[in-house]
Amino acid sequence: MYHTDSKREMYKQFIRILWPIMITQVLLYSMNLIDTMMSGRAGVEDLAGVAIGSSFWAPVSTGINGILLAVTAIIAQLLGAGQKDAVRHNVQQAIYIAAALTVLILLLGIFFLDNLLNVMGLENSVHHIAYHYLVGLATGILPLFMFSVLRNFIDAQGFTRISLYVITTSLPLNIFFNYTLIFGNFGFPELGGIGAGYATAITYWLMFLLISLMVLRVAPLKEFYIFRGWSRPLLRTLRHHLAVGVPIGVLIFVETSIFSMMTLLVGVMFTTNVIAANQVVLNFTTMLFMLPLSISMAMTIVIGFSAGGGRHEDARRYKMMGIISSLGLVGIASIFLYFFREPISYLYTDDPEVVAVTMPLFLFAIIYQFSDALQATFQGILRGYKDVVLPSVIAIVSYWFIGMVSGYVLASRTELGVYGFWIGISIGLTSAAIGFYIRLKYIEHKNMFKVPQSAQ
Repeated sequence: MYHTDSKREMYKQFIRILWPIMITQVLLYSMNLIDTMMSGRAGVEDLAGVAIGSSFWAPVSTGINGILLAVTAIIAQLLGAGQKDAVRHNVQQAIYIAAALTVLILLLGIFFLDNLLNVMGLENSVHHIAYHYLVGLATGILPLFMFSVLRNFIDAQGFTRISLYVITTSLPLNIFFNYTLIFGNFGFPELGGIGAGYATAITYWLMFLLISLMVLRVAPLKEFYIFRGWSRPLLRTLRHHLAVGVPIGVLIFVETSIFSMMTLLVGVMFTTNVIAANQVVLNFTTMLFMLPLSISMAMTIVIGFSAGGGRHEDARRYKMMGIISSLGLVGIASIFLYFFREPISYLYTDDPEVVAVTMPLFLFAIIYQFSDALQATFQGILRGYKDVVLPSVIAIVSYWFIGMVSGYVLASRTELGVYGFWIGISIGLTSAAIGFYIRLKYIEHKNMFKVPQSAQ
């Protein structure tokens, strides 16, 4: 990362940071995609069970990883202000937070998971698969959160290709473990969709070990001595991380939780075939969302670095790069989805009844992609400014009180059925994008008169 007055150099730096993040996010989410696709090949019940399990896990994991995203914003601003000596301490404190959050999630799962699944009134086979899929996945929670801390530390410096190398190495192993545990190959038991949870957990452990090795061995990273001279948990630093991270986590949680709530309501209101079809559409469109999400993450890095150095005009230029890139990529992805929605459906299942529901669902899902891209990009920019509290309020109101409520009304009170949920989500995401944009304009105006950290 470096400051420059050249627009050409800024664009090159943005692209250099963005493309490894983008490929990394796509590959990282591919683990969930592969879990769902391979489980679908084991049977419709396995597909539905993994869908329900994923609907519980997705908001929790993304919410916690959102809290840990504070590392990216904090380290980027420290480096932008030339305060390298404070980096190791902040990363170590984030590791403490990751460990504490792991314990919290495991305790909540032990006491509440089975009861939550009982509320849904699922078929016994689907309930069994969903529960034990999550039990298997739980064995990999700790390494996943530790991986996130180290990844955010590395990405904040602009070394986004390192995370790419780790994920590229891990993904084939995830496919192999899925193949062995779902279908019972090479002498392993045939676990069906449950095996996908254990396969992903094993992969999380390998990812953590690989990225730890990078932190210890790669020259620009090992100079921070992250695993040496451990400082005790310091309340002041922990509070700062949580003050930045918790609102980010809440914001991301309330966004992903509307999709999970939609899945749960679909599970209560509709048949197993509709549950499976809804999960196919949600699973694949979430993969497409990795494109604007990657731009959002890159925005946090470049905006944080620019804001930390007091270069607010640079931050505005990066903002426009992010918005144009996000809308352009989503436009291309939506065209692809429109023309190939049928073969994509058959990648998940051979059941023609499921595919018949999936096809029109994809059309409704295309609508929300553009609003989702904009609101994600604005989120990343606001994170770079470490402005996270009010955006969380905007998100709660937009996603839940506007999006989820309108979606439920359309799904339950009109003939739209399951399609009503997707229309409601589109309304909520559009509202969020408008709210974030208004907040961003205010932050940009305020920061034009702010003293740079490097001068304080």
